[in-house]
Amino acid sequence: MTERSFDDFDGYAKDYRSIHTDNIKISGADSFYFAEMKVKLLQQFEENVPLKILDVGCGDGTTEMYMNKYFPLWKLDGIDISQQSIEEAKNKNIFNCNFQTYDGKQIPFPDKSFDIVFMAGVLHHINFGLHNDLIKEISRTLKQGGKFYLFEHNPFNPVTTHLVNTCVFDKDAKLLKSDYTIRLLRENNFDIKKKKFIIFFPRKGVLSKLIFLEKYLQWLPLGGQYFIVACKKN
Repeated sequence: MTERSFDDFDGYAKDYRSIHTDNIKISGADSFYFAEMKVKLLQQFEENVPLKILDVGCGDGTTEMYMNKYFPLWKLDGIDISQQSIEEAKNKNIFNCNFQTYDGKQIPFPDKSFDIVFMAGVLHHINFGLHNDLIKEISRTLKQGGKFYLFEHNPFNPVTTHLVNTCVFDKDAKLLKSDYTIRLLRENNFDIKKKKFIIFFPRKGVLSKLIFLEKYLQWLPLGGQYFIVACKKN
C-alpha cells in the first residue's frame, strides 16, 4: 500500500462548505462561521495596514474572503495542492488576492516574501513525516520577525474527535497534540508568542450562553481547537 502523503480534496471542492456544515451541525454554526471566527481572532494581533499574507492550504478561498473584509489593505496569496479547490477560490474573484496550486512541499515564493503566514486545519491532512520540511519552508518564506498563525483540531476534545471520525474528507486525518506542534515550530526557528484553546461551547442552544467563559478557559486543553501565534526568530 502506498503511504499517504496528502489528503485529496479535489472530489470535495465544489461541495466542501455544505459537507462541512452538515458534519459540524452539532456545533450550532456553519462552516463559514468558523472560517470568519479565525480571521476575526487575528484582529487581536493585527491591524489593517499594508502587509503581504500567505495562506498555506487555502482550500476554496473562504478565509481570503473574510481577510479581505476585515483587512482590506492586505495583499493575499493562497496556495493549495488541490487544483479543484484553487479553481473554486479563483471563482470568488477576491480583491487583492492571488491563488495557485503547489506541490505541497516547496512553497513557490522567494525567501522572506511574507509578513504573515496563515494555516488553518492543514497539518492533520499531511503525513507526519512531511511536517518538518513544510514548517521549514514556511519559516523560509517569512520575513524576520514575521508571524505564523496556526489553527489545529484538538485531539483531547471528544466532540472534535467524533466530528473528524465521521467526516468524509477527514477519514485519513491524524490529529496533532498541541505539544507536538509547539515543538515542531520551535525546532524550525520560531518563538511561541501565544497558545490558546478555543471553541468550548456550541454556538446555539442553552450552552451557547456560556460562550463568554471561553476567554477564561484558553489555558484548558479541552477546547475543540487550538490557536498558536509564532514569530520567526531570524
